[in-house]
Amino acid sequence: MDTIFALASARGKAGVAVVRLSGPEAHAAVIALCGSLPDARRASLRRLSWQDEALDEALVLIFDVGESFTGEASAELHLHGATAVVAAVLRALGAQPGLRLAEPGEFTRRALENGRLDLAQVEGLADLIEAETEAQRRQALRVLSGAVGRRAEGWRRDLIRAAALLEATIDFADEDVPVDVAPEVLDLSGQVLQDLRREAEGVGAAERIRDGYEVAIVGRPNAGKSTLLNALAGREAAITSEIAGTTRDVIEVRMDLGGLPVTFLDTAGLRDSDDRIEAIGIERALERARAADLRIFLLDGADVPLLPPEPEDLLVHGKADLVAAEGFAVSGKTGEGIEHLIAQLTERLGAQAQGAGLMIRERHKLAALRAIEALESARNEVRAGSGRTELAAEDLRRAIRALDSLVGRVDVEDLLDEIFASFCIGK
Repeated sequence: MDTIFALASARGKAGVAVVRLSGPEAHAAVIALCGSLPDARRASLRRLSWQDEALDEALVLIFDVGESFTGEASAELHLHGATAVVAAVLRALGAQPGLRLAEPGEFTRRALENGRLDLAQVEGLADLIEAETEAQRRQALRVLSGAVGRRAEGWRRDLIRAAALLEATIDFADEDVPVDVAPEVLDLSGQVLQDLRREAEGVGAAERIRDGYEVAIVGRPNAGKSTLLNALAGREAAITSEIAGTTRDVIEVRMDLGGLPVTFLDTAGLRDSDDRIEAIGIERALERARAADLRIFLLDGADVPLLPPEPEDLLVHGKADLVAAEGFAVSGKTGEGIEHLIAQLTERLGAQAQGAGLMIRERHKLAALRAIEALESARNEVRAGSGRTELAAEDLRRAIRALDSLVGRVDVEDLLDEIFASFCIGK
């Protein structure tokens, strides 16, 4: 296997730049640059040179086989972050036999292949790299810690036990088996089935935490929607005007709301219009508003046409600085009611996020659904009697294979290139 190397920190000038190496020649490459190896897992300041030319003074870290991120012999060079320094060190590494520049995600792929991470942990790492909010960070870190793999291993162990019980009755079909295994098989499979159903139901909420929620601001023309968006964003994100119908397209502003990623949508004013361009904007507004996770109906004394509110939506009176209204009112100009509005949004979106489970991707959900379908079939076969035992055992094996695909043991080769392509080269 080749020894790979790459810049693991961001490109450009910085105080420190980190170059990673992994593979059988990693330690030899470090010796070629600084003459000797420091003790494993102990940072040591060394002078780096190549072909009698000084390159830099760097902190050098060495990891032995089985002790590194990839599971291979590895090293890290913590350099001064000048572009020229990094380029010189990378050239020196590239000139050594058996070394090559890493491909995107190749360090993490080797960690998967060497059993240091399972596939769910790899996906958690990808999400952690992309995390923008506290909720995203916590969710990704939970998956990266191996929580999905540990749960899957527990389910797999229970199903293997259940399958073994059934296999025993098949092996001794011509003899009297003193114990009826059906109750234990149903109990083991039933608990796993219950857990899988709960996790599958929570995937939607987990995906929203990862991808972000959408909150649409809807109302009649000139109700103050763009002014409210600007107040929420803290900047002039949308053009405001007294002329009705100024907003024609959907304007998006992404924010961190109580640790949750939220995109606010400023939409065209809803009304019946003969203006062809405005009508297109209204249709787009309706489409995005219906698909949003939550809507803020900005009222101006009358109901909003064309779109009925859902139970979780917020009905708010706008322009509180100009018009007195009973109930919840806000003003985008003065800021009146904005904090209360944000608190209400945070509470309602937070309630949706509480339904998130360990599984965070559609792939996880599909694997869980395959296992659920197989378990339901297995339980029906067990209840049907001893004549259906072989079918029940095969259904349990199908459920186990579905759980194996969840953590990358089987049937995931076609996914790997797509997953690792999203990683940077040094990861």
